[in-house]
Amino acid sequence: MSTQPLTHQLFIDGAFTDGSGSDAFDVISPATGEHVGTVPLPVKADLDAAVAAATTAQRKWAAVNVWERAALCHRVADEIDKRRDELARLQTLEQGKPLAESIADVTEAALLFRVHAEDAVRLYGETLPSRDNTKRMFTFHRAVGVWGIITPWNFPLLMFTEFAAPGLATGNALVVKPPTHTSLTVLKAMECLVAAGVPDGLINILPGDGPFGDALVRHQGIHAIGFIGSSATGAKIQAAAGLKRSIMECSGNGSLVVLADADLDAAAKAAVDGAYPCAGQVCCATERVIVDESVHDAFVEALVRESERVVLGDPFDEKTLLGPLNNEATAAKMDRHMADARERGAQVLVGGQRRTGMPTDLYYEFTVVDDVPVDSLLSREESFGPVVPVITGRDEDDLLRIANDDPLGLQGAVFTRSMTSAFRFIEEMEVGQVVVNESNNWWDVNMPFGGAGARSTGWGRIGGKWTLLDMTDLRTGVISL
Repeated sequence: MSTQPLTHQLFIDGAFTDGSGSDAFDVISPATGEHVGTVPLPVKADLDAAVAAATTAQRKWAAVNVWERAALCHRVADEIDKRRDELARLQTLEQGKPLAESIADVTEAALLFRVHAEDAVRLYGETLPSRDNTKRMFTFHRAVGVWGIITPWNFPLLMFTEFAAPGLATGNALVVKPPTHTSLTVLKAMECLVAAGVPDGLINILPGDGPFGDALVRHQGIHAIGFIGSSATGAKIQAAAGLKRSIMECSGNGSLVVLADADLDAAAKAAVDGAYPCAGQVCCATERVIVDESVHDAFVEALVRESERVVLGDPFDEKTLLGPLNNEATAAKMDRHMADARERGAQVLVGGQRRTGMPTDLYYEFTVVDDVPVDSLLSREESFGPVVPVITGRDEDDLLRIANDDPLGLQGAVFTRSMTSAFRFIEEMEVGQVVVNESNNWWDVNMPFGGAGARSTGWGRIGGKWTLLDMTDLRTGVISL
């Protein structure tokens, strides 16, 4: 697909603006190599203006009836649906994922606005019994205030929506920093919010680099931080944020565990299904497959067979399942992980390299690697690419031990026919969510998604009423009769 390059602007206080800076960023498509568009880079004056606008708008918005806030969210969803195809094509062009995935992202973004609209009107408080008969106690929820939001490049629209929808529904205001190289979709989506009637100042979009993100986090007018991204960046953000409220969804290295009694064909399909979407650039992607040695050979045979259906190519071609990686840093990480695996004796069964002759150097072949050592980079780090590393364990205890030998703990999966084993892994895997007999890349908008507290994967929850709870203060009223 070829398109005329876009020249977009920052969005501050209800209007698109060039901002106060003189620098700009050119967005280059990982799919085609073409110039997709240009965005201005914000400076401190732009940040100050956005925070001031958000502060004024939030005070008014928090006083608006929750039913009116919910109605606005429904109107935003309607506008997103109207522009689904335009938003999806732009996202695929600047991000690289197949068009079918982008369409699904846009559809889910609209759904999130609807879900959180309904969640907000049912965010109930409680009456509490008091030991003092002259007192009446009750709880209620109030917006925290102005949130600084930092979103990643793998799901530009969807992860913006994961904060914008619950934030608006609960009476908050947002100053959002999307990454520069996938910011066009978010800026285009703001046109939907404007058309729906979002009050000026409630949502501000300022694509920027790392130092600008640091300034956003440290700004005295920012009351809370929402972040989705790597654990390394998350640690820096939290150190800068201090005692500000935060929702931190960080890296995952999700294990898919295959027990001896598993349906091997289903497990192999799930492993592949968890590795190719968004070219593996998903925090809950299949990062490690840990299989019982008694079924290893049969499982790997099924895994290689399943991998044959993954077509790498033009993301605008309906036959394509696997598009390019988004950026050179991620591709270089895959190169480094694969070189380390080969040096340590792992066996590359499928793929294992960038494909030549493509429009850019970011097309990485779907990859299956067997005999992966537990101390290799493929095992210890989040690869964030289209790779299925296979690790072998002796028995159920060993499989669980290997799964938990991981500094990250976002989402995992287990394949078994035993309810006893299923519940054991649900309760003992050190991750935020365990999915049984399904890909560990599975998610639903109405479930709480986030990391286990003992791991370097953050805290807070994305999804359902839980994000609304995290984006509000629980207040208590006491009346003396």
